Amino acid sequence: MSSRKKIVDSVKRVVIKIGSGALTTKEGLNLDVINALSKDISHLMEENGLEIVFISSGAIASGIKKMGYSQRPQSISQQQAAAAVGQSTLMLAYEEAFKTYDKKVAQILVTKDDLTNRKRYLNTRNTLFTLLHWKVIPIINENDTVVVDEIKFGDNDNLSAMIANLAAANLVINLTNIDGFFDDDPRVNKNAHRISVVEKVTSKIEKIASSIPGSLGKGGMESKIKAARHVAMCGIPTIIANGTKKNIIRSIFEGQDEGTLFLPQPIPMKSRKHWIAFAKSPKGKIMVDRGAENALIRKGKSLLPSGVIAVYGRFIMGNSVIVMNQQKRSFAVGLVNYQSADVEKIMGLKTSEIEEILGYKHYDEIIHKDNLVLIDNHWEA
Repeated sequence: MSSRKKIVDSVKRVVIKIGSGALTTKEGLNLDVINALSKDISHLMEENGLEIVFISSGAIASGIKKMGYSQRPQSISQQQAAAAVGQSTLMLAYEEAFKTYDKKVAQILVTKDDLTNRKRYLNTRNTLFTLLHWKVIPIINENDTVVVDEIKFGDNDNLSAMIANLAAANLVINLTNIDGFFDDDPRVNKNAHRISVVEKVTSKIEKIASSIPGSLGKGGMESKIKAARHVAMCGIPTIIANGTKKNIIRSIFEGQDEGTLFLPQPIPMKSRKHWIAFAKSPKGKIMVDRGAENALIRKGKSLLPSGVIAVYGRFIMGNSVIVMNQQKRSFAVGLVNYQSADVEKIMGLKTSEIEEILGYKHYDEIIHKDNLVLIDNHWEA
């Protein structure tokens, strides 16, 4: 049995994300694609018993077309207005398409702030699981009508990685308008070759990926590769494939060589650790000495005040911060127990001296080991 067939046969819950490039045409929404996906998804739910979480771009693109504009507006207010115009059209298209197969859909609009806050993260998770239990298809999109830079996911590729972890999915299918990941940009190089399987996303793989987005979307191939790496760390495989291709979802679940398969990491990161590493936006950086670096990386210890030698940025208790070594290489991210001003006062000191300096001591650690995640060399916050 092929690795693809083995993977898809074990899937019970899948996150399917489709981008604006595959979902829109010059005339607006690509209803042929929406109808084809609805047919395939409904079939898989009935025949395979799959639970589907659907992430759909297209609100802004739909609004742009509806208003008669030729390209994505630059200002935040115009993008928000376009999303407001297009979101109802997008959901109506899905409502009508899935109704044909006697399937119900639900709209969930989120911002990164919803998934950064642990309580709202868990509330979103509970809502999602309830919808799946009811056999309703959740259709998720970033809430572009209210989102600002501080609470943006950046693109729906990143959102799909967050949702895959939240939903405890077994597979992510990322649908775009090209046939997968190539060794060069196939839009400019006709001799580019599709890569069938990627065992691990390295810095070399990321450099190959094109960072050029489509005219109506936000994420290029680079963002899809980063999203695939994020979910691989949770032990979840990703397939990047062409969403405009006929019966693409069904072909994938038949184990055919469609798109590019990104294999999962053998030892997955726990869900909460993934949330710390990728859902929380770091608010500052802490530099540590070689002894602390060694204790964190090799011994799995907590970060104590004695190992801290510099503090950058301003943060409060519970914020996420980057931990870097004396060469300024980021190697960990974690949740801090003290605000930045207090860390500056106690850095380099013993834990027994914290109360004397601050007048209080809630914790011995700056970052407890349970709230610390080691990251690789090319990880970006």
